[in-house]
Amino acid sequence: MAKIDGFRVKNFGALRDITLGRLWKLQKAKPLSAMTSVIGKNGVGKSTLFDAFGFLADSLKFGVEEACDRSGRGGFERLRSQGIEEPIEFEVYYKEDGKSRPITYELSIDIDRSGRPFVLYERLRQRRKGQKRGWPFSFLILNNGRGVVWKGDTEGKQVHEDEGAGRLNIQQLLDGLKSGPKAAGESAETELVELEDNKKLGITTLGALKQHPRIAAFRRFIEGWYLSYFTPDAARSLPLAGPQKHLNVHGDNLGNVVQFMEREHQAEFHRVLKRIGAKIPGIDKIDSEKTADGRLLLRFNDNAFKDPFFAQQMSDGTLKVFAYLLLLEDPTPPPFVCIEEPENGLYHKLLETLADEFREHATGRKGGSQIFITTHQPYFVDALSPEETWILEKGDDGFSCIRRASDDEVVVNMVGEGLPLGGLWYSDYLDAR
Repeated sequence: MAKIDGFRVKNFGALRDITLGRLWKLQKAKPLSAMTSVIGKNGVGKSTLFDAFGFLADSLKFGVEEACDRSGRGGFERLRSQGIEEPIEFEVYYKEDGKSRPITYELSIDIDRSGRPFVLYERLRQRRKGQKRGWPFSFLILNNGRGVVWKGDTEGKQVHEDEGAGRLNIQQLLDGLKSGPKAAGESAETELVELEDNKKLGITTLGALKQHPRIAAFRRFIEGWYLSYFTPDAARSLPLAGPQKHLNVHGDNLGNVVQFMEREHQAEFHRVLKRIGAKIPGIDKIDSEKTADGRLLLRFNDNAFKDPFFAQQMSDGTLKVFAYLLLLEDPTPPPFVCIEEPENGLYHKLLETLADEFREHATGRKGGSQIFITTHQPYFVDALSPEETWILEKGDDGFSCIRRASDDEVVVNMVGEGLPLGGLWYSDYLDAR
């Protein structure tokens, strides 16, 4: 299962320049853990960080211009950090699996003379087999929709790139490709590309082509992200009956997923329901019922009552816990799951159980999803380790800064002595010194 080792975002709202985990230029930093939680007070930028992942996913699917306007973002100028005229930038450092060489994806977005956002710069790069030092090989590099891509999954001849300027000289690249003999085993399969629309990501277009397997793999990775915008009211809707394999981001197909699991994985699903029921107080059985007009009702059987309750009668917390646990039981889970404030509406004693379920899924032998969570609930943080926890704060300049709890030796020692991390946070021991 693919995993993000590091993530950097610049000039995106309150996130002027923050880095989580390891980047190819920060090899001494520890990579992100299988479960990562970002904590912080209100207004420090947790929702903005959550939306940074959503913006990347939307840019892949819809293009950067539409992504700037979706989900109430309000356009590029409202997204870009206040008082900043530089482009919005992202960097993702990830591995396809535990043994593969990391790949870096870099994206820079700016506005043109007419004020419309476009992809200024885009690059994918990876160190060669056996390479321990030096610049990674760029197998996709585009500037304003024009650049060079290498076909296949073998590296071609490395050419000079102006790192300081952050720009691509197309003619220089072409001259570099033509000059000098090719080393043994190097690929000569290079291609000059020019995208028709510079508002679309290069990985969107080129990742659909079979001759670019590494780009296609990264595109599939981003496409597979699951960002939860679950709302209990959506889960109470009455969808048309029909099995659906995966829970959608709003959760309004909850009953359809139950129907799919009942049909395709019946024995396993009954074990899943038993596990879920044991974690939701009072719930004995969960199933679905099809109405005469083809709608689907989700039924919850309380062991204290003869007749079942339907989703429309269940509490917000019960529906949320059920949705999250069902998501974790997906037979083909998404590679990356991002959830904002899962604690809302939940009984505080359920939070430790939920955190443990997330961790068990993320670190399981079956290679579950990497989990990314934002929270401001100390009871949830009590179940976390310092390695899993990042503290987001407002800096003196008004922009966000972030640090890992495990970087504070005092905090690590106190947790090692048995003090809960959430309690330390509540008591201000995690505040910057």
